[in-house]
Amino acid sequence: MAESLILSPADLAALAFFLIVWVVHALAANGHLVKRVSLTAAMNAQRLAWMHTMGRRELRMIDTSIMVGLQQGTAFFASSALIALGGCFALLRGADNVLMVVNELPIAAQHSRQAFEIKVVGLIAILAYAFFKFGWSYRLFNYCSILVGAVPMHRDSLDDPSDMEAAIQRAARMNMLAGSHFNAGLRGIFFSIAYLGWFLSPVAFLSTTLLLFAVLLRRQFFSEARRVALGEGSRAVGQ
Repeated sequence: MAESLILSPADLAALAFFLIVWVVHALAANGHLVKRVSLTAAMNAQRLAWMHTMGRRELRMIDTSIMVGLQQGTAFFASSALIALGGCFALLRGADNVLMVVNELPIAAQHSRQAFEIKVVGLIAILAYAFFKFGWSYRLFNYCSILVGAVPMHRDSLDDPSDMEAAIQRAARMNMLAGSHFNAGLRGIFFSIAYLGWFLSPVAFLSTTLLLFAVLLRRQFFSEARRVALGEGSRAVGQ
């Protein structure tokens, strides 16, 4: 039975582990598995604080400039994911040449052409997922710009503060949603790097997945960036 499988049981086990780690990290970063505040949650609080500060400004050029920067960063990653997708299709076209190189590596397991093509298709799926997440994030940042423009001026909100607060909450929520989809796309890019280990062997795949998981957990829950976002006594610059 095992001989009839294109992918070995070790390959399937490594792939299952990879997917489980991806889901666990996504849930943890979004605050669904652990009580410790993640960097993502801390920055969402800062997004809300930004919108409240924006509501008190009469001139909002700085806020529109920030929105443009967020959109440009999202567009850059969307374009990068699309270029990487093209590279994956080139891999499929030159599968024989790539296999010849990979199979000669001392740490690589032997791959059949079918197994190699399945792995490349998996990489295409990850990068396509990332591209669509970035694309939707770009659209949501565009919507957020409109909602920022719809926030009443501070002097006009004195008669009805509830209308101002509702507008701020809408803009903040849209910004958080855009950031969530951007983070999901970025997570796809990160995990596509770990996925490359599968082209060597299942053991390498497990190792790169664990290494990436450790790095991402540290950044989300134990990094200096998290402490800065939470205001937890981070060191001053230059000290």
